[in-house]
Amino acid sequence: MAILVNADSKVMIQGITGKQGTFHLKQMQAFGTQVVAGVAPGKGGGIHEGVPLYDTVYEACKNHQIDAAVLFIPAPFCKDAALEAIESGVKVIVVVTEHIPVHDEMIIVNRGKQKGATIIGPNTFGMASWKCKLGIMPNIAFSPGPVGVVARSGTLTYEIVGSLTNIGIGQTSVVGLGGDKCPGSSFVQMLKMFEADPDTKAVVLIGEIGGNAEEEASEYIKTMSKPVVAYLAGKSAPPGKRMGHAGAIIERGKGTYEGKVKALTAAGAKVATFPHEVRDLIKEHLK
Repeated sequence: MAILVNADSKVMIQGITGKQGTFHLKQMQAFGTQVVAGVAPGKGGGIHEGVPLYDTVYEACKNHQIDAAVLFIPAPFCKDAALEAIESGVKVIVVVTEHIPVHDEMIIVNRGKQKGATIIGPNTFGMASWKCKLGIMPNIAFSPGPVGVVARSGTLTYEIVGSLTNIGIGQTSVVGLGGDKCPGSSFVQMLKMFEADPDTKAVVLIGEIGGNAEEEASEYIKTMSKPVVAYLAGKSAPPGKRMGHAGAIIERGKGTYEGKVKALTAAGAKVATFPHEVRDLIKEHLK
């Protein structure tokens, strides 16, 4: 089983005919994803890499069951594209785009909550359940298995998930929350889904300095029946300096590496010092 999407999910791509949309469409198809529709204004009625095209999300949803959408849309137009998917009733929306204005992100996230849609991102690698990938992560890293993964960092996720796959430990679902200041989903939301998923036996949380998302997650981890292993990026980052992600900044002494480790450890999570240690800690839990 998996959370949010699975092998049967029907997927729509907005911005499907662009360079990035086309490249990742092919990768998603190779992973096994059922991409049933694409939205490209002005190109409706055509076919792109075997996928029917529509001018609007409304038309795509009228002609197909759409369970999830992935947006490969430039930042200035992303708000309108996301709102179009939300208003059309799409329940899982992955916003890969970075550099979206914070006010636009606030509008997207707020409207998604009002309409009961789960927003993954913005500025995310996406998410994957076996045979259904929504986003830009490398196919080779993933395999089916009992571990749920939720992360703020992309490349660290690929490294850690790949190391699990290499020793035969697969994943139920892997979710990238995104690195912006206004994410559409939280650690707590995903942890609750993994806790409820009967096939997820353990969870990996990949966090980083800045904000209080890991501290909030710690409070929920205290109530979980499943083991959690965490890794946090930013141990050596100087205070007050942004390290790549808009959310990865320590402000007024809050969001420090030490504070997050303390909170997670107190909640019962095992915190790895190095990425490769996650594999060994998970292996211990699955014995």
